[in-house]
Amino acid sequence: MMKIDLAIIGAGPHALTLVAHLLQKRQSIKSRLAVFDPSGSWLSRWKQQFAALEIPHLRSPAVHHPHPNPFALRKFAESRSLELFPPYDLPGTNLFADFCQDVITEEKLQDQVIPLAVTSIKPLSDHLRPQFQLGLSDGKTVTARRVVLATGSGKINIPDWVNQIKTEYPQDRLSHSHTVDLRKHHSLAGQRVLIVGGGLTSGHLAVGAISRGVKVHLMMRRQLSEKLFDAAPGWLGPKYLKGFFEQNWQQRWKLIQEARNGGSITPEIATQLRKEKHRGNIIIDENCQIVKAEWINNNWQVECNNGNIYNFDYIWLATGTKFDVTTEPLLQDILATYPTQIVNGLPVLDTHLRWPGCELFIMGGLAALQVGPTARNLSGARMACEKIVPAIVKPSVAFSPSITEIKAS
Repeated sequence: MMKIDLAIIGAGPHALTLVAHLLQKRQSIKSRLAVFDPSGSWLSRWKQQFAALEIPHLRSPAVHHPHPNPFALRKFAESRSLELFPPYDLPGTNLFADFCQDVITEEKLQDQVIPLAVTSIKPLSDHLRPQFQLGLSDGKTVTARRVVLATGSGKINIPDWVNQIKTEYPQDRLSHSHTVDLRKHHSLAGQRVLIVGGGLTSGHLAVGAISRGVKVHLMMRRQLSEKLFDAAPGWLGPKYLKGFFEQNWQQRWKLIQEARNGGSITPEIATQLRKEKHRGNIIIDENCQIVKAEWINNNWQVECNNGNIYNFDYIWLATGTKFDVTTEPLLQDILATYPTQIVNGLPVLDTHLRWPGCELFIMGGLAALQVGPTARNLSGARMACEKIVPAIVKPSVAFSPSITEIKAS
């Protein structure tokens, strides 16, 4: 069984941000950390999702990215200023990917990702030096002294009415946005597609579908909300966070929900959708809750809570993800060994985003009670690093075999 000092699970933007911040403080840690991701490469899921939804640029301004220097992306983009989009220099998707690649190359991290999934995290009961045994997708195990979970950990949100569909239907006719790839849909012209949800993903799907000649019906259970960012910029600093950290856990959870408010679209996408509505390519149905869907005579029959019944060829769910630590498979053994307070699915962590009682750290949406409403965003990754990095680069880090030894095994 191999031993490592620090295991990072996931190789997305959060994991890259953490590694870049760790190495800025202590280069020697590089030989003692292992990053696990089944893809074997950095940002592969992020790239796949942006390409599948044909997203032209990020929603976050250019100061939010994995590099420790907030202005590094602007400097990188000096010769590519056309790839910074208004109103706040939002980086183009290709620009951001190239910049991240530059960070990876600069820190020589190309070969740092081990192409295996972590399938379990078991605490080992050594009271002097508690450790974790990580089960890997190739059937082997490794021992890690500290672990950071940076997978995103959001569970796909499937509405209740989907689980109540009684009729058999072709699997490709009902998809969650996580599996919709616009690039593969060349033959949808003239088809009727129902898109469910009022967040930015539903907007990207609608725009992409319309460009392929699809008749889109966008349905959401409340008003369409138009916002530049997921949460107000005040959540990135003391303006809102000072008051947030003075609240109890339950109150913090409420503030997180209010700040994000179930998703919103950008003014830019809203403008595109209004144009397409004017051209008759999209119906936008607000305050509409689906109560029933059935596959009848080779198409969907969908009933709304206002009594309206519609027919569609495809249903795409842009219903987002929810964060619930009790359903995260990797954390079942941790929950059993180190019970902690859970507030509506979010764990109460310490100020370093460490699971109380052990050396497991959490990044992303599950850390929102200690980071705030932007925990899952790029800005949240940087804020998480400010909390996690000091707890990891303490001088008490003992030597462990280097990453090359793990790979060689």
